[in-house]
Amino acid sequence: MRKFLMATVVLPLAIGQAGVALAQSAQDAQRNANNSQATAELFYMIQQLQGEVRRLQGEVEEQRHQIERLQQQGRDRYIDLDQRILDLSEKIASQPAPEASTSPGSTASAPEARNYRQPSAEERKAYEQIQDLIRNQKKYDEAISRIYEFIDEYPEGDLTVNAYYWLGEVYLVKPQLEQAKQAFTIVATRFADHRKAPDAVYKLGVTHDRLGEKEQARRSMQTVIEDYPSSSAADLARKFLESQNS
Repeated sequence: MRKFLMATVVLPLAIGQAGVALAQSAQDAQRNANNSQATAELFYMIQQLQGEVRRLQGEVEEQRHQIERLQQQGRDRYIDLDQRILDLSEKIASQPAPEASTSPGSTASAPEARNYRQPSAEERKAYEQIQDLIRNQKKYDEAISRIYEFIDEYPEGDLTVNAYYWLGEVYLVKPQLEQAKQAFTIVATRFADHRKAPDAVYKLGVTHDRLGEKEQARRSMQTVIEDYPSSSAADLARKFLESQNS
């Protein structure tokens, strides 16, 4: 009888504890399942982010290669065109100067102006864009590249001479004095009859002076005064020589 009574007490207790244990196990299983799902989702997100990072790294690397290729092409273009300008200036310098045909009592004067090819609307627009790069945006490297392209596309025109002159001006600002001297020399010798010639000869003298070539600078200034006496460049040349003598 006593055993029966004890069984009736112990059995429900055991069943209750088993129920608690089963509930706890179920909760643990659910928690583990939730943790596993969260871990799986986190892993998936990490994989996606890593894939996106790899894609972006690939795009950055590709763009870097493109930039390096463009920079190398730009350097090659500068070297090629600078050499062409140098060759042209050396060719002009090696030619004997023409004898001036002057009558007794006459004085030296600027060469008679020839008729230069007038620019088309498209050519003028391209030139104005170059001017904007130089004067307003101060993007000198881009301006140099655009000037070279302009000279190649529109040779021997009125604005082509201006382009050579502004090439010298930009190189003078950078400063790349040897290149500036080449550009100004082309205008001063090949296009001596152009309206930009007096300014080019004066700026050639300035460039010589900055290079420490004092005697060449004086000769350039004297040339401006003698060949273009009524020009504003001649006034600047006189002031330069006066400052050197003072």
